Amino acid sequence: MRIIIVDDNATNQIIIKAILNKAGYKELKTASSAMELYKLLDIESDTTAEPNVDLILMDMMMPEIDGLEACKKVLRKERYKDVPIIFVTALGDSNKMAEALDAGASDYVMKPINKMELLARIRSALRLKHEIDWHKERDKQVNFKLELAKKVQRNVLSQPINDEFVNINAIYQPSTELAGDFYAWYRIDEGRYGVILLDMMGHGIASSLVCMYISSVLKDTITRITEPDLVMHELNRYMNQLYKKEELLNYYFTAIYLVLDTNKRTIDYVNAGHPAGRLLVGDELMLLTEGCCAIGLFESIDIAKGSLTYSDNMRIILYTDGLSEALGENEEAKLELLVNQLNELDRTQHANFVHDFISLQNSEQQKDDICLVVIAAN
Repeated sequence: MRIIIVDDNATNQIIIKAILNKAGYKELKTASSAMELYKLLDIESDTTAEPNVDLILMDMMMPEIDGLEACKKVLRKERYKDVPIIFVTALGDSNKMAEALDAGASDYVMKPINKMELLARIRSALRLKHEIDWHKERDKQVNFKLELAKKVQRNVLSQPINDEFVNINAIYQPSTELAGDFYAWYRIDEGRYGVILLDMMGHGIASSLVCMYISSVLKDTITRITEPDLVMHELNRYMNQLYKKEELLNYYFTAIYLVLDTNKRTIDYVNAGHPAGRLLVGDELMLLTEGCCAIGLFESIDIAKGSLTYSDNMRIILYTDGLSEALGENEEAKLELLVNQLNELDRTQHANFVHDFISLQNSEQQKDDICLVVIAAN
């Protein structure tokens, strides 16, 4: 263990070093003042390297800079904030001891030093430091895995389509590292496209894993079964496989799935408890409301398929409820304004524009994932 002994009295340094050496602590350094301590710690450096000390034994009364001030300065540095500091002092003032603990010290030992008491308090402080280090390392590993999961989640999202038949694009603003919104689209055959936007219950690891589970079966389900009502029945079957009666927990999601046929100019869809999608044909607005309850809530569900046609240039706007919450009042007018302005921008500008647009409507911090899918066909 790396321990620094800070005391302006050389005799005290020798005594403490002897006690610690006999107890098996070998990596010991000494400092006769706060300034020497700062130099040992390279306190003015902005490095983020791991601290080079595990414990500091600090005298309370020292010339120029006392132990309290030194303790505060050391613990203010991010890399040293979890290093335990034990005051070794002759002061018996309870107010000073309370002040020391308020400054961030872990403990204190009174002079003249009782060897057994000193070693016990050092062991206690180092056990706590070990626990803190263990949790920090675990958090680092968890964050690494979360970052990996985030990359996997982003990479399975569909890329924009812009061909002679259709333009499909999405704007995604997750509220957390791992989000519960998911979108995908696949070309079924010439002129036909299957598009789905879903919003999984909850956030974080659990919802992300369920999203990945559904994404793993989506392509086969959509391209093989195709029909919106049958696809939703199949996805409901998959979701029910996750149900555990003993946990009294159903994973579920809301969604809109549609099949766009650019040859026949038809849109067949199912809305499973999701905010109504919007079909804009010229000045006419049609809402995509036909469907069923959320997917995964019940073992068996009744599904009504909706069908719409268009004869002119059309746009379909699908979005999750995070966008509705962010837009606030006059949602429909704001949504139409948003989509119209998006159409005038280069696709690379879409994400920043949506973020700025929403910020103008709502100054509060984003509470839910926001996803917007725009489909356009001639």
